[in-house]
Amino acid sequence: MDPLGDLLYGVRAHTAAFCQATLDPPWGLRIVDRAPLALAAPLRGQAWVVPDEGEPTLLRTGDVAIVQGPEPYTVADDPGTRPEILVHPENRLTTADGLDITADTRTRTRAARLGGPDDGATLLASGTYQVSGSVSGRLLAALPRVVHVEREHVQSSIMDLLSAEVERDEPGQQVVLDRLLDLALVAALRGWFARPAADPPGWYRAHGDPLVGAALRIMHDDPARSWTVASLAAATGASRAAFARRFTTLVGQPPMTYLTQWRLDVAAGALRDTDATIASIARQVGYANAFALTVAFKRERGSTPQQFRR
Repeated sequence: MDPLGDLLYGVRAHTAAFCQATLDPPWGLRIVDRAPLALAAPLRGQAWVVPDEGEPTLLRTGDVAIVQGPEPYTVADDPGTRPEILVHPENRLTTADGLDITADTRTRTRAARLGGPDDGATLLASGTYQVSGSVSGRLLAALPRVVHVEREHVQSSIMDLLSAEVERDEPGQQVVLDRLLDLALVAALRGWFARPAADPPGWYRAHGDPLVGAALRIMHDDPARSWTVASLAAATGASRAAFARRFTTLVGQPPMTYLTQWRLDVAAGALRDTDATIASIARQVGYANAFALTVAFKRERGSTPQQFRR
């Protein structure tokens, strides 16, 4: 798998994560669901994403915003609109004084989709993602709090499929929307990193390089193998010196430094998400035994695997 694919592997939309809301101005939503990652896209009309700290971001029809949590933020028709609806976990909606309006809002949204929206109404699609492990954390560290991808930079038909599916009312729709939500995240991130003004991380830039991209895929596919700079260079058909120089220039760190960090990211994810023994995790990521993993883990992360797992 390539680096972006690996980093996204621990990011998944989950059942009932997808939400549609038909909103007549003035409107404002206070997002307090504490989701680690969310996506918002006006399928009709426009919306502002307003973080508590930072500048507001205008989303026009077809634009996508990816917002990092868990801190609250506001989505509204105007940055100055005071939010009257709070969005809680599992898309439960309440008024500011605590009245649950989830069912009423969903009924109104369905009627608007099937009968045609009012002039000036915004149809906002949004969804949350669960993020697990240190691997996905590396991706989040490369992103700002609010990622704004304009429609022309989302080079994919996914958003068109998403808009079309929202207009339907058929069995299995929730599953389809959750799957499209996952794909929309990938399409939006590709668009973000591919912008002319983008400054993507080295591991993303290097993906398209015939030598370094191949080496990255090899390391991600088989971190347990006893790789050396020489063996990686041989696998990509380059000399050792040329490969090491090119890798460091494109990725921003030497090959073995990158490999060590990747192995420890994978190990951290396994420590957090599985009950596997430290010895077996060590072997999965290229260390001879638990002691060798413990030494490397503590040197790089400041704690032992046992302490990290606790």
